[in-house]
Amino acid sequence: MEPYTTIFSDESTPQWLLDATPEEMQRVFKALYRVHGLLGVLTDMDALLERISEEGCLLACAEGASVMLYDEAKEELYFKVVVGETDVKETLKREVRLKLGQGIAGTAALEGRTIHVEDVSKDHRFFHGADDASQFCTHDILALPMYERGKLVGVLELVNKVGEESFSPLDRHVMEMFSSLAAAALVGARKIEHEIQTERLAAIGHAIAGLTHHIKNILSGMIGSAELIDLAFEANDLSLVKRTWSTLNRSVKRITNFVQDLLLVAKPNTPYLQACPVLPVVMDACESMQDLARPKGINFKLNYDNPELTVKADPDALLRCIINLIGNALDAVPEQTGRIELTIGNHPSKYVEITVKDNGSGIPVELRDHIFDMFFTTKGTRGTGLGLACSAKIAREHGGSLNLLESSEGVCIQLLLPAMESKTV
Repeated sequence: MEPYTTIFSDESTPQWLLDATPEEMQRVFKALYRVHGLLGVLTDMDALLERISEEGCLLACAEGASVMLYDEAKEELYFKVVVGETDVKETLKREVRLKLGQGIAGTAALEGRTIHVEDVSKDHRFFHGADDASQFCTHDILALPMYERGKLVGVLELVNKVGEESFSPLDRHVMEMFSSLAAAALVGARKIEHEIQTERLAAIGHAIAGLTHHIKNILSGMIGSAELIDLAFEANDLSLVKRTWSTLNRSVKRITNFVQDLLLVAKPNTPYLQACPVLPVVMDACESMQDLARPKGINFKLNYDNPELTVKADPDALLRCIINLIGNALDAVPEQTGRIELTIGNHPSKYVEITVKDNGSGIPVELRDHIFDMFFTTKGTRGTGLGLACSAKIAREHGGSLNLLESSEGVCIQLLLPAMESKTV
């Protein structure tokens, strides 16, 4: 049969962004720029949670905000940080706990989706105990579950829109992006805090300088966007404001990818293995990296003979692995003329083979033995040395391997994973 070829292309701007007013866009861009401060307190759990709540209030113009963390042992949510006009925050944190499915926050956590209630007096799910304990009067509530790698971390809750009747679609979508970043940063803080306490972060400590440079490079996109937004508003150029959104979105995605890679190197991991069709995961990885590929004028070409090839793998870990391989290729290829080709196929030794090939400048012979080493990078301050090392670690944890293949141009990385029996077509 003929192989399939898929070309991924651009997507249109979402309607909620097109409908945003200049004032709303200015507030969003400035608030997202401030989010970079979260990384500065990454190892300080209390400071991080305070910043999450404060920035949530600023970002959505809310009267109050809180972070509820998930107690996995008791299957309950509890208030860790409360921001707003209430003098009994400690009482609220001490006395109020919600079961999954209880209240708006508990329901959002249980169902794994954002819930917005414009008038809590008309919603039977609303839990009055929090208002009773805090002496706060809730009218409007926006609850956003915080998940990291499919695992519930907590719930970010915003109450009472300032000066408006209700939270807008823009508030909801931007806060969903913010809560995703906050969840990744929060999990990172927990893991790093634990590793520091047990003195198992010596290797990462030696690389702090390089990682700091990488963070600064990512944040430069936010800083540049903020300056550009100020100029755009002075010129009343809303179209420029909307175009700059993609830059901020790419910066957030890069920070999220960085934090997730950092988590992978913090400690050994036992993947949750299951039957995992390869094609959907590879396609998801390509779609996820579109925001980074689009500005360089690069599309991904995906080739496969059998769409049903299946491996025994953790889908989230496999997705992370392939995203890193694509990200490495994106860093290597030239703009506009760059090519990235992904191929899925059978390997003679009962493995499924996934290759990611680019037409970049390649890797010098003397460096090829080190490209999968932790913190080794050929990109200077643009790289962390985490991406390929994390992908190689994931491959090993799945009983597979990551290999550098000979190529006439650029780099070709081969991922081998043990195959499961699948249908033939």
